[in-house]
Amino acid sequence: MPKCKYDWPEAGERKLIGKRISRVDGPAKTSGKAKYTYDINLPGMLYGKILRSPYAHCKITALDTSAAERMPGVKAVRKIQDVGGPDIQWAGDEIVAVAAESPDIARDALDKIKIEFEQLPHLVHEEDLSKVGERGKAAGGEKAGDPDKAFSDPEVVISEGYYGIAAITHCCLESHGSVAEWTGPDTLKTYFSTQNVSGIPGEVGEALRQAGIDVKNNNIETICQYVGGGFGSKFGADRWGIENARLAKLAGKPVKLLLERDMDLEVAGARPSSYAKIKVAAKKDGTIVAWQSDSWGTGGPAGTGMPPLPYVFTGIPNKVTRHTSVSTNTGPARAWRAPNHPQAAVLTMGALEDLAAKLNMDPLEFFSKNADLAGERAEVYRQELSKAAELIDWKKNWHPRGQSTSSSIKRGLGISLHTWGGRGHNSNCNVNIHPDGSVEVDLASQDLGTGTRTVITIVAAETLGLPLEAIELNIGDTKYPVSGASGGSTTVGGVSASTRRGCVDALDQLFAAVAPSLGVPAEELVAVGGKIQAKADSSKSLTWKQACAKLGVKTIQVTGKNPDPARCKLGDSGVGGVEIADVSVDTETGIVKVNKMVCAQDCGLIIDLKTAESQCLGALIMGITYALFEQKVMDEATGRMLNPNMEFYKLAGIGDIGELVVHMMTGPGYDERGTIGLGEPPVISPGAAISNAVANALGVRVPTLPITPDKVLAALEKGGVA
Repeated sequence: MPKCKYDWPEAGERKLIGKRISRVDGPAKTSGKAKYTYDINLPGMLYGKILRSPYAHCKITALDTSAAERMPGVKAVRKIQDVGGPDIQWAGDEIVAVAAESPDIARDALDKIKIEFEQLPHLVHEEDLSKVGERGKAAGGEKAGDPDKAFSDPEVVISEGYYGIAAITHCCLESHGSVAEWTGPDTLKTYFSTQNVSGIPGEVGEALRQAGIDVKNNNIETICQYVGGGFGSKFGADRWGIENARLAKLAGKPVKLLLERDMDLEVAGARPSSYAKIKVAAKKDGTIVAWQSDSWGTGGPAGTGMPPLPYVFTGIPNKVTRHTSVSTNTGPARAWRAPNHPQAAVLTMGALEDLAAKLNMDPLEFFSKNADLAGERAEVYRQELSKAAELIDWKKNWHPRGQSTSSSIKRGLGISLHTWGGRGHNSNCNVNIHPDGSVEVDLASQDLGTGTRTVITIVAAETLGLPLEAIELNIGDTKYPVSGASGGSTTVGGVSASTRRGCVDALDQLFAAVAPSLGVPAEELVAVGGKIQAKADSSKSLTWKQACAKLGVKTIQVTGKNPDPARCKLGDSGVGGVEIADVSVDTETGIVKVNKMVCAQDCGLIIDLKTAESQCLGALIMGITYALFEQKVMDEATGRMLNPNMEFYKLAGIGDIGELVVHMMTGPGYDERGTIGLGEPPVISPGAAISNAVANALGVRVPTLPITPDKVLAALEKGGVA
């Protein structure tokens, strides 16, 4: 296939792509210059607060806001829900919004609101499926082959078990919310903490028009320069964002409304739970032949969809799956970094490692032997299993289940495999080359803190043959070209492709402008080292500024797009990885300690090796946290979350992390696929790998995550090895 001019440079030609480059916004963040939504303070700004339901399930029977409306300093009061409205389905649901001259006045105004409720029965615990009653609804399943016949074969070995992972919250360091300012009768400027800069105006505009406020989407500007965490919970404007715009309209002044920490943890998003009873069978040589799973879980009032079971090993020939969706009064679910995949990994990898143990088989050998059941990625998984095993020193450190040291501290290793898509999203990018030599790259993408600014700058600088500091990048504002939401690990693929295409086309126009003065056809010119020169004769050259001066007074303006079917493919979809955990478990206290975790991960062509490794390191830390600490603890009596704060909603500290090692799979066989997203894949496996390592250490399975000391001690007692 002939080379396309938009193709990524070959390995030997790359000056910046694939290198370890520090984030371009690092200085702004570490110096405090970076401004987050919470830092926005406008002249005359008011402060918004929301009255919320104290009950998990109820009806409003009386509501009077008149006393709050009369309070000095209160500038706007809006009823969000009222008497006669639908039942409230979770504690913390929004009822009344208030804007006042200070946060204290706004809080006092909430206290003045008179409201009465009729409490209704609620359900906030779903792990015991026998107690959910009519709240549990059949929600899908599939059957392939003849699982009944496969399980009845006397030659197979069968393992059965119960596995689960609790609901957790997103726990963003910067809470959800916005600042809204009407700059004219029908023009609105909003500052959102969001993963979807380009999508916010449409959502806000539609909601405002339904409320009778005439505003066009293109008259709504959304700005988000920095995001203090999102993880899938900040795609939408949310009810509080829309109500904030309405408060600002009513008050005639800008209003800031960001959620308090407790409310952010209670209502701003949670990853659904998943539990399953699983039976799996294999031949005595370790070949997996059959799978059966009955799964259930909740994502709040809407229940939850079925996790993709069996996970990764989709080619098991005989299988049957059934799922029950449980509706609970626990607040709505939201996408959480690789939706449904961490849950599926915990359920699948736990069941398969238990089967390997029953076969008295080394899990590394077991997973490698069955890699063909993962389809076309089989050989990649085998390479990643080999690399991860090498990094953890598997041959030296692994032992059969339960055969750890005779002391009270038991050590074990556990494996997990994962997969993800990661195809680039739709993105438009404007590239401007000015006669003075300056270069501007504009697109409305957001940077969640993952290095999006750095990736765009690297691609532009690489393509134009310039240093990083020569690129002026403008993102995070809807006045720039539309770019997709940062979800599904789609951002790097989308923005890198649109930036590459825009820069190549802009450079072609510059070549055409300078070719006559160099006496070389435009197609024979290259940009390298801050110069435009002939490919065959570097003496025929102009500095970048000299070349741009040939433009006279005209600026080159080009829009690059992704996808662009008429042009070559710059990215792909489908990545995976292998992670192995090394843990120690104190059988006297039940405390689990992560000694080391390794990650072998592929993602096609890597733009910045340093930020790619950082994505994996952050994912391992996040995974250790949800494996050992995180849980949204609900009170059966009140229906309220018991730990909506940073004291009792536990996260891993520096002493809980252990040694982390990342190996990115690069080079031939990987790079030619182009860019593929990496944000989600490496966070999928940590919970499963740690759970399997604990089982290897103890000789018994701790069935559900998080693996807390009480669960460890209970499993030891039940297994008769306490």
